[in-house]
Amino acid sequence: MPLTDAHTDLNDPDAPVRIKLPHLKNYWSRMMAARRGEKIDHHTDFHTDRLMLHTLGVGLEQVTQFILNEAPDFAQFEAWLIHTAGMPSADKVARINALTQQTAQAASVLAWQATLASMPDVLSEDDLHHWDEQGFVILREAVPAHDSAAAAQVIWDTLNAREDDVESWYHGKHANIMVQLFQSQAFDANRRSPRIHKAFAQLWQTTDLWVSTDRCGFNVPERPGHRFRGPDLHWDTSLHQPIPFATQGILYLTDTPPEQGALTLVPGFHRRLDAWLSSLPADADPREQDLHALGSTSVGGKAGDMVIWNQLLPHGSRPNRGAKPRIVQYINMLPSTLPIQQTWR
Repeated sequence: MPLTDAHTDLNDPDAPVRIKLPHLKNYWSRMMAARRGEKIDHHTDFHTDRLMLHTLGVGLEQVTQFILNEAPDFAQFEAWLIHTAGMPSADKVARINALTQQTAQAASVLAWQATLASMPDVLSEDDLHHWDEQGFVILREAVPAHDSAAAAQVIWDTLNAREDDVESWYHGKHANIMVQLFQSQAFDANRRSPRIHKAFAQLWQTTDLWVSTDRCGFNVPERPGHRFRGPDLHWDTSLHQPIPFATQGILYLTDTPPEQGALTLVPGFHRRLDAWLSSLPADADPREQDLHALGSTSVGGKAGDMVIWNQLLPHGSRPNRGAKPRIVQYINMLPSTLPIQQTWR
């Protein structure tokens, strides 16, 4: 959403450091209780919690690690949020409170949603048919070339790596292809892309969507001494049925042909998952099966292209056997409430 954050100087005694979000204190209280070993039911609030954190501009992993490592009091938690992602705008606060406290929705949010509703579709009927049948779709030129290049440069700079220095790619600063990097104006520009929001709106059939604050990826070519570290094919959701409909998305920040560790999916498996699960022996772990044998394929794309897929598809990366790193930004959008089970157009 095109909302501007006003960053707060934490050294200024007159600076506003209070985020007026009742749900934030509720979340902190539950997390601290869980840290003390108390049995807490997060299930009821989990979806609302993540929408709030995404909108505040912090990653779920960031928040969890900070609370586990620092055991902050609430004032310290607020100060860390502001220091990490900036003071949230009044519109963002109003939107979260409208969700959690049933207060009035910000007029700018309603206007943005109306603008998106009137925007021409970005996914064609053929795209939507492919989505229904195969469970994924490629949004071409989801962001302009300069925006994908700017986001890629942030990742290069953060890793202290250069495109023209192959040795600098193998930095060893992360356990797998994921980069725990969430905050950047360049990332936010991509998250605010109207084309991306419109594509998700077509798939969810609503413009009332919340963009995720997610991490990035840097998958280097394999070579002796450096093998693919995963993640391989997997699901990011519980396989207990009924499994709700949800989306996931990856934005290619550089040209990524299939052999360059591109996103790998099992096309169409959203239509076969229930029957496949039922066919497994009672003691079989679905996640330990040979998921590639189900028909995996790599989905490449150009810089600025985005792949959106149904969360029921097994997905992951593959060993990079190309000439350059695969550099990506993960972006997803979620509605205010999740459906109980998936529906088809």
